[in-house]
Amino acid sequence: MKLLLTSAGIKNPSIHAALVDLLGKPIAEASALCIPTAIYPFSVGPSMAYRFLSGSTNNPMCELGWKSLGVLELTALPSIKKEIWTAAVQEADALLVYGGDVVYLSRWMRESGLADLMSSLQETVYVGISAGSMVTAPVFGETYDDPEAPFVINEGMGLVDFALLPHLDHEDHPESSTAKVERMATEVPVRTYGIDDETAIKVQDGAVEVISEGHWRLFTP
Repeated sequence: MKLLLTSAGIKNPSIHAALVDLLGKPIAEASALCIPTAIYPFSVGPSMAYRFLSGSTNNPMCELGWKSLGVLELTALPSIKKEIWTAAVQEADALLVYGGDVVYLSRWMRESGLADLMSSLQETVYVGISAGSMVTAPVFGETYDDPEAPFVINEGMGLVDFALLPHLDHEDHPESSTAKVERMATEVPVRTYGIDDETAIKVQDGAVEVISEGHWRLFTP
């Protein structure tokens, strides 16, 4: 699987070019499935899910001009015949995984069965936003309710061998100040990238490349 892990979507030409490179063809010739699941635990979840799917958020992803778009709702998959939704996933060029609650997303990646399918999707491009990027780590840390609260350390999907903290030093994300990200990184037993909204991490054939028109930090355990 190829990955493009963003903080806030396809925010600039550099990240856009990285996506096209991973796809190996123009976006207009590629199909994608959107995964909004992580946003539902929040009070604004239903409206934000609609905004994500309709391309009206500040996180460019669904509105990029895809040849086709579909919705893959993870909480529904256990009630559907596996061969039906599996075929849809295997046919997609990209999976667009929205942000929200990374602990909730990690749970449903597993319970839905999608996590078990990931290793077979060699040519699929996984594109994450915020929590959608964080969940790919072997281990992640997060705190949403109170930026001063102890970090919640949880197991991710292990699609990459590092952790990622989005929204570095963003004024609307006090939990993601450089100082707090550095402190969280000491509790996670893998290297941790802190990235701002103009930065993404591209992973292909095991090679990790930071794509940035903003700023980022790498913290080692």
